[in-house]
Amino acid sequence: MKKNSSDILRSNSVKVVVRVRPLNEREIARGAKCLVSVDTTDGQTLIVKSPDDADSGNFKVLRRRIPEFRTFSFDKCLWSVDKTDRHFSGQDALYNYLGKEFVFHSLEGYNTCIFAYGQTGSGKTYSMIGSLNDPGLMPLTCKYLFDQIAKRSKMDICFTVTVSYYEIYNEVAMDLLRARDVNQRSVALKVRESPIDGPYLENLSEFQVTSLDDVLAFIRVGNNARITASTRMNDTSSRSHAIFTIKIKQVYLDKNSKRTVEKISRFRLVDLAGSERAYATGSTGSRLKEGASINKSLTSLGRVITYLSEGKPESIIPYRDSVLTFLLSDSLGGNSKTAMVACISPSDYDESLSTLRYATAAKHIHTNAIVNETRERKFLCNADIEKELDDMTRLLAEVQAEKNALEGHKYESIKLRFTINSLKDVYETRILSLEKENEALRTHLRLAIDSIRNPISFPETTEFESGINSDVLREYDCIDDDFEILQHDIDSLKFDLIELGHEINW
Repeated sequence: MKKNSSDILRSNSVKVVVRVRPLNEREIARGAKCLVSVDTTDGQTLIVKSPDDADSGNFKVLRRRIPEFRTFSFDKCLWSVDKTDRHFSGQDALYNYLGKEFVFHSLEGYNTCIFAYGQTGSGKTYSMIGSLNDPGLMPLTCKYLFDQIAKRSKMDICFTVTVSYYEIYNEVAMDLLRARDVNQRSVALKVRESPIDGPYLENLSEFQVTSLDDVLAFIRVGNNARITASTRMNDTSSRSHAIFTIKIKQVYLDKNSKRTVEKISRFRLVDLAGSERAYATGSTGSRLKEGASINKSLTSLGRVITYLSEGKPESIIPYRDSVLTFLLSDSLGGNSKTAMVACISPSDYDESLSTLRYATAAKHIHTNAIVNETRERKFLCNADIEKELDDMTRLLAEVQAEKNALEGHKYESIKLRFTINSLKDVYETRILSLEKENEALRTHLRLAIDSIRNPISFPETTEFESGINSDVLREYDCIDDDFEILQHDIDSLKFDLIELGHEINW
């Protein structure tokens, strides 16, 4: 079914859920009455009744003229006051309404954020974390996330999940999962800003998780490290804002485009410290300073919510007024699908109205959530992979054959080089021998020629002696012929030796 423009606009708005907690022991002891009711016909309308004269907890309200009833409308109103009421909404109601939807958004590739807002002791931490027997939104959502990951992993989707956990205390961000310093305090982190990723904490530890048990273990470690204290309004009041972040990376094959798709999303679960008034909490000293810091950051958050709801230009939104609003800037007015869980007391008129006013403003905030997706090079189907594998196998066989041939040529070359070197040695020895023989013949020939050219005078020779001289001349002629033959052999051997040298160098 096609969505109309109002549906699309609302889908990009901050979703607001209001949860009304039960009366606590202090409220019951002072005889406080429930001032809040939920219209059960639609589950979206909340009515706040003015207190009567007998309610001592709202004595300041009684001095003012106020309307008897105030009506507010939100995406969902959860009635958690009386478990015996058939309209009672427990932890599972919050999870079913917000948790599942935001897990799906995260798996679609959207950045998401759910933050709990309200006065101290209004049930924020219980809604987000819960107890061992009644787990809150954080553990229930993480369980559902890993259930979905298990199902989608069977569809050839590869997941990588990491978690981080930090708190903001007195305007200082501290890692809740990192080793403590010598004073057993969490290590302070520097706030930085990236032109691509926006605000971030330098050296914030991130841990890869593969199961729900891994996540719950890190949540326990972080919660134990978180700063809490007792006030008149809450025995274990959170004195810091806590931000638990889950990063989900998924890689899979788009069968239509045959390309690998990578989606990276961030899921923030934020438990804000409660707003408080000094006279109500009875805070002094360091508790008073903490309260002032909490109120300052929440005031900055309220101002940001107001500016965003009024559509103010991005350039004048006061994100930098506090560490909290700076780090959550993209969740509040940027690339994120965001929800606010506004927790209120059923009996505190002023504080509940303050929370409801901010919740009303928040639902008018429009974010610009987009799918964080990148598509890589074309991915091959099975048939293409098999063909490419066959081609690579054939090419590998050809390369191996050429390698073997080269190895054979190398072996033959070594043998030939060895043979040539051996012949070279033989030729060099033969040349040396011939040169010595040649030199001896030269000497012999020179002496013979000298004796002919310069004969020694003797008496006239007999016919027999003349014959001897003729024989000697003929012998000399033969020696001269041998010399020429020997010289030709030497030249031929030298030429062969030069050719061998060329072959060796080749």
